[in-house]
Amino acid sequence: MHSYSNFIGGEWVGAKSGSTCGTTNPADAREIVAAYPSSDRADAAAAIDAARQAFPAWSAMTSVARGRILSKASQILESRKAELAELLTREEGKTLAESTGEVQRASDIFRFFGGLSYTLGGQTLPHDLPGNLLYTRREPLGVVALITPWNFPIAIPAWKMAPALVAGNAVVIKPASQAPAMTLELARALAEAGLPKGALNVVIGEGRSAGAELASNPAISLIPWRNETPSFPASAWTFFQ
Repeated sequence: MHSYSNFIGGEWVGAKSGSTCGTTNPADAREIVAAYPSSDRADAAAAIDAARQAFPAWSAMTSVARGRILSKASQILESRKAELAELLTREEGKTLAESTGEVQRASDIFRFFGGLSYTLGGQTLPHDLPGNLLYTRREPLGVVALITPWNFPIAIPAWKMAPALVAGNAVVIKPASQAPAMTLELARALAEAGLPKGALNVVIGEGRSAGAELASNPAISLIPWRNETPSFPASAWTFFQ
């Protein structure tokens, strides 16, 4: 059995209440796959505060520097593909072939946005006065909250967090309680790749408690609402204004 913690401020921590929960294998309910903290609003608030504190330094990095971290995380995921696919199958119930493909997709998403970091500029525009130049610059919004479903437990978190991170936003994510292991493994890969503490935070808990804090906390700048696969460029630009 795996034992996981929340990932807050670059540290692995339990729920403040000490409460725990677990997941079982859909193919064999006798097998407990993993144990998790059962987080509430206080834990989510701590994750938001960690993201808020990390945002200035993370957003000040160049997009290329942020992209290098995503590219390295992609390599780490690739190296652990077989292990992660087996865990995904045991916790969420996909066939091993489907799980392997989904882990590969997550790795590809990180690699894509690592490369996209070289294109995250603005535009220059014509001006009616000689010697003058108009230009646009895209800025990160701040702290982005992500709440993801269980059906693609590594692909959906990857395709939501990768564009948010490469754009310079700090992220707090609450994956579905039915299959949260893969989101924590993404956090582990990013931490190993050099992601600064607090740039990504993961809280495990129910929507009515941890999720409610993410949905109502005034420090949250954006909660993407779309669950379907976005086009990559649109997803990347969504996090700028």
